Amino acid sequence: MSARIYAVNQGIPLVTQRLDKQFNQRSVLHNLDLQIPAGQFIAVVGRSGCGKSTLLRLLAGLEKPSSGRLLSGNQPLHQLQQDIRLMFQDARLLPWKTVIENIGLGLKGDWKPKAREALEAVGLSGRENDWPAALSGGQKQRVALARALIHRPRLLLLDEPLGALDALTRIEMQQLIESLWLEQGFTVLLVTHDVSEAVGIADRVILIEQGNIGLDLQIDLPRPRQRGQARLAALEQEILEHIFNRHEEKRAGDEADSELKYHEGRQ
Repeated sequence: MSARIYAVNQGIPLVTQRLDKQFNQRSVLHNLDLQIPAGQFIAVVGRSGCGKSTLLRLLAGLEKPSSGRLLSGNQPLHQLQQDIRLMFQDARLLPWKTVIENIGLGLKGDWKPKAREALEAVGLSGRENDWPAALSGGQKQRVALARALIHRPRLLLLDEPLGALDALTRIEMQQLIESLWLEQGFTVLLVTHDVSEAVGIADRVILIEQGNIGLDLQIDLPRPRQRGQARLAALEQEILEHIFNRHEEKRAGDEADSELKYHEGRQ
């Protein structure tokens, strides 16, 4: 795996302070405070609609917060947008451009050597002149990852990029992302619905519930981690129990509120 074009790459720290995001008076993120050291691998989990992807879009500069601050050290995060790359579940390749042309989108000068190195880094050497239609789902995501890597990101945001892949391809991509992170040292935020994936790959798992942090769990396990490891299974169970218990508490509270409103309406 080539590291020549990433020799000076280092992660950036992140801080959110009282971060709020609303859509049409609906609060998606509320008063969210978060500190992430440079180079840490964070997995963000939670139920659908809890605000996971909204957080990534705010960090990527695709949305603006309703209030609160986004910082990297003492700098506003928006001043470092050139160091940030976001990868989606859909690879978003242009079908009328070759693999290498997709990787080099928007670049000027002699970018092809760097694009070939990025392809080598993701295990797709020799596929530069292929069309996206000739690639499998996993290969398309490798191209999307190479497209992010060529910009030498210091913060890599991953919005469920492995969600549509088959199980074996998903494991291969997890291993690839982990190895590139270990090699290059960028900061990672991975949004995933897969709690097993989160504890298997991250330094830290953050659970978002109702727009705020419901659980912040350190994963202090050596790498490489083995599937089926007892401690991994215990951490996964801890997160799942927290999610399900909070869901039951919320449902019981909603039912109590509904019953109270019903009786008040009859008085």
